[in-house]
Amino acid sequence: MTNIRMICSIAFRAVRANKMRSILTSLGIIIGVAAVIVMLAVGNGASISIKNDMKTMGSNLIIVRSGVATSSGMRGGYGSQPTMKKADGDAIQKRIPAIKLAAPVLEETAQIVYGNANWSTGVTGTDNRNFLIKEWNIDYGRMFSDADIKNAGKVAILGQTVVKELFGDVDPLGKTIRIKGFPFKVIGALERRGQSTNGHDQDDVVFIPITTAQKKVMGIKFPDQVKLIMLQAVDSQSTYTAQEDIRLLLRQRHNLGANKDDDFVIRNLTQMMEMMESSTRVMTILLGSIASISLLVGGIGIMNIMLVSVTERTREIGIRMAIGAKSWDIRWQFLTEALVLSLIGGIAGVVIGLIGVELVACFSSLTPQVSLLYVMLPFSFAGLVGLFFGFYPAYKASLLNPINALRYE
Repeated sequence: MTNIRMICSIAFRAVRANKMRSILTSLGIIIGVAAVIVMLAVGNGASISIKNDMKTMGSNLIIVRSGVATSSGMRGGYGSQPTMKKADGDAIQKRIPAIKLAAPVLEETAQIVYGNANWSTGVTGTDNRNFLIKEWNIDYGRMFSDADIKNAGKVAILGQTVVKELFGDVDPLGKTIRIKGFPFKVIGALERRGQSTNGHDQDDVVFIPITTAQKKVMGIKFPDQVKLIMLQAVDSQSTYTAQEDIRLLLRQRHNLGANKDDDFVIRNLTQMMEMMESSTRVMTILLGSIASISLLVGGIGIMNIMLVSVTERTREIGIRMAIGAKSWDIRWQFLTEALVLSLIGGIAGVVIGLIGVELVACFSSLTPQVSLLYVMLPFSFAGLVGLFFGFYPAYKASLLNPINALRYE
C-alpha cells in the first residue's frame, strides 16, 4: 500500500512540475471525451424522440390507404383512388386475428369558427378506436357515444391548440363551433401531445364522428368511403404476419382478379419506425467512433510526452534503481503518470462534454439525452488509452541499465 501511495505521489508531482505540458498532453483526451459524450447524447436523444413519436402515433400500427388514381396518363398520389370503406376496416378487425383494432379515418383542412374567433385546422372524421390505438386520452369531457356514431351527431372533440386559439381561457365544453358552416357541439378536449419530431403540432386538430364526416361535412363521392384505415396489431411481430392476410382479404372484398394490381396501399409503421431507430443507432455509433479518433490521437500524444519524460529523467531512473527500485516499480511509476494524465483529461472532457450537451439543447432543435453509460464509456476508454499508450514508455524506462542511466547527461 505504501509503495502504491509513493508511486502515485511521484506521478502527481511529475504532472504538476510541467503544468502547461500536462494540459497540452491531455488536450486530445479532453476533446475526445467531450466529443463522444455530445455525439452519443445527440444520438440517444434522436432515438428517444423516435420512440416517443411512435407512442403518439400508436403501437403496432399498420395503415391501409386508398390506391393511386390514373386519368389521361396523369397519376394522383396515394388516396386519390377512393377504394377504401369503413366496412373494410370492420372486416379486417373481425376476420384477421392478428388485428386488434381498426379505425376509419377521413381528413380535411377546414376553417373552424367560434363567435368572432376562427382557426384553420385539420378535421378528422373517425371513431373512438382511433383514440385507443393512439393511446390518446380525454383531458375533460367525453368521447363519442354509440348514438353519436350511429346518428351522425354534430359533436366535436378538440385538440389543445384549437381550444387555445378559439376559446382562450374559456371552458369550451358545451359551446357551439361551426365547421364549414355546420354547427357542432364541443363535447371534449384531448390531452396535450405537443409536437412530433417533424415539427407537426399534434394538438392542432378537431375530431368528429366518422359518419358525420361522411354524410354532412366532407362530401364523399361513394357511400361509406374513408381516406385510410388505421390498424393496431396485437403485438409488433404480428404487424409483419398480418400484412399478407390484410392484402388477400381486401383483394377479395374489392373483387380484384389475379391480373389486377392492388387498389390500396399497406404501410407497416412499426417496420418504418424500427428502421429509423436502427438508422439512428448506426449513426450514433458512427459519430461516436469518429469522435473516438480524438482519444487515440490524445493517446499518441501521451506516449510521445512520456517518451520525452523517460529521456529527461534517465538519471533519476538510474538513482532509483541503484537504491533498490525494481523494474516493475519503474514501470508502474510511468504507467501511473500516463494514467493520471489521461484521467485528468477524462474528467475535464466529461465536464466540457456535459456543458456541450446543454449548449446543443439550448441553441438547436435537437434534444440530446445524457445517460450514465454515455459518460462512463468515454471516460473509461480514456483510462484504457492512457494505459495502452503509456505502456511502451514505461516498459522502455524499466529496461534501462542502472549504470548507464547514472552516467547519462
